[in-house]
Amino acid sequence: MKKSSKLITVALSAAALFFAGNVKAQTTKATDDSKLRLGIGVEAGIPTGNAHNVSDFELGGTARLQYDADKSFAITLTSGYYNMFGKDIPGTNVKYQSLGIVPLKAGIKAFFASDLYFGAEAGAGFETNSGGGTKFIVSPALGFANKTWDVGVRYENFSGQGNNYGLVGLRLAYAFGL
Repeated sequence: MKKSSKLITVALSAAALFFAGNVKAQTTKATDDSKLRLGIGVEAGIPTGNAHNVSDFELGGTARLQYDADKSFAITLTSGYYNMFGKDIPGTNVKYQSLGIVPLKAGIKAFFASDLYFGAEAGAGFETNSGGGTKFIVSPALGFANKTWDVGVRYENFSGQGNNYGLVGLRLAYAFGL
């Protein structure tokens, strides 16, 4: 069941990216006028909750597809990979196992000033470790975005299977019109 959920997630992500590529091929708008954008980002964060017991640092990468509904509101679809690196087990020469997560989130960006936004996303996080589960993700964010760059700070909460944890993260992304 878990492997089929992961395969469905990967297939949906690939379909979304394929659809975005087709939209680009069919439009005649200039890149700067496009309502559809793709941002490729690098993420770094500090695990919180139960994850802080086994990890001190998170690093990952994401792709975010964004549809600009109007000048102050956008709809987003984000996926990628997060890795929470295992830290040393006290009193031993052994490390905790790192935790890998594939997020799939839908959300919004509401711009309250020219380039400043409030973001909110929700979705599923698929733990890649053996025996890993699927977590419900809720993620509020604040950020700066223009036509090329997107820098955001967020809190991300993962809940499910009696194990809840989170991270405080920073995302730096390069974005371009499709």
